[in-house]
Amino acid sequence: MFVHKEEHARPIKIWCAGRESVEGLCLEQAIHLSKLPFAFRHIALMPDTHPGKGMPIGGVIACKDVVIPNAVGVDIGCGMGFVQTNIPVAVLRETMTGNGTLLQAIIGDILRNIPTGFNHHRTAQPSAVLDKALAELQLYEKDAALLPELQEGYFQIGTLGGGNHFIELQTDDDGMCAIMLHSGSRHFGNCVGQHFNRIAKELNIRWHSAADPAWGLHFLPTDTDEGQRYLHWMQLSMDFAYENRAAMLVKVKDIFSHYVEKYTGLQTEFSGEINCHHNYAALENHFGEDVWVHRKGAVRAQEGEYAVIPGAMGSYSYVVRGKGHPESFCSSSHGAGRLRTRTAAVKEIPLEQVMCDLKAHGVVLGKHNKADAAEECRFAYKDIDEVMAQQTDLTEPIKRLFTVGVVKG
Repeated sequence: MFVHKEEHARPIKIWCAGRESVEGLCLEQAIHLSKLPFAFRHIALMPDTHPGKGMPIGGVIACKDVVIPNAVGVDIGCGMGFVQTNIPVAVLRETMTGNGTLLQAIIGDILRNIPTGFNHHRTAQPSAVLDKALAELQLYEKDAALLPELQEGYFQIGTLGGGNHFIELQTDDDGMCAIMLHSGSRHFGNCVGQHFNRIAKELNIRWHSAADPAWGLHFLPTDTDEGQRYLHWMQLSMDFAYENRAAMLVKVKDIFSHYVEKYTGLQTEFSGEINCHHNYAALENHFGEDVWVHRKGAVRAQEGEYAVIPGAMGSYSYVVRGKGHPESFCSSSHGAGRLRTRTAAVKEIPLEQVMCDLKAHGVVLGKHNKADAAEECRFAYKDIDEVMAQQTDLTEPIKRLFTVGVVKG
């Protein structure tokens, strides 16, 4: 960790090898955060940090009595799901079915049964989260523009999305298969984030806020009506994202166990399930103060708490146990962090190189349109092991996993 300090600003504590490893725009965005009058103590940047919208991805800011919609992001509640199985990966690779290996058959069936990209379910899905929201409509009805999303959400539960979201079958170092997925609140959370960022921007201009509007860090005091409404909708989006991941895990476990039993006679056992957010704000106590900790592309890593830190497809991912480091506000990285934007990755990395790399590593890719596969290849991301090496004081790796099959939007 090193510390960057600007005049009349909070310190910025950065878990990276040195200043040269932090992009200029990323540091500029962190400096903007450090100059906010309600920022608490310091800003923390994780080793996977890179530029985001308004605030760096892999950034953590704690605020007194204030929330910042863009410091949460528009994929509110985005995060990870994980579960371990008792099935050896060798069984998946060596057992043949009518649709290739057992591994290929499972990946193909997941791709057919879980909508990806912009696709949703054709029929409404069960959602206890949305049922509860409709029963408590008085909490949400002031934001009439968002109310249609409550009904649309029923078609989005249990869907993956696109971009860096994925469902993977992985092998641990003992050769046993695990399931990992990455997804969030889909279009639902996106609408919530954009809606309240517009409200915050309008209010900040009216209040002649000291924060430059060009920074994109429009804020809402939590004791205002608008702030309270955002907190209700943000929590709803987080609950929606959690339920979305849980629904997909149920579906993937059902597909996995069905195929394994059908073709091998083995009974699948699942253990060690994790479901955690890495885009959200929460009221927590740090350094003796109750503050709103915003984690945008950062996972909570309190002492003894389990979390999931993925790499890119065709590389390693980790299950970790938090160390509760106070200077990071008990946080750690949420992944490897991008080296290239999606546009740059497609332009600079040949598709043939990506497909040959996956084949060389024995990775089965399930994707409807492979033309943009370079966007999410491992060459578009930082080396996950270098990221992990920069945060040994934040987390303890307890399981290392490597991609064997992946479904992408």
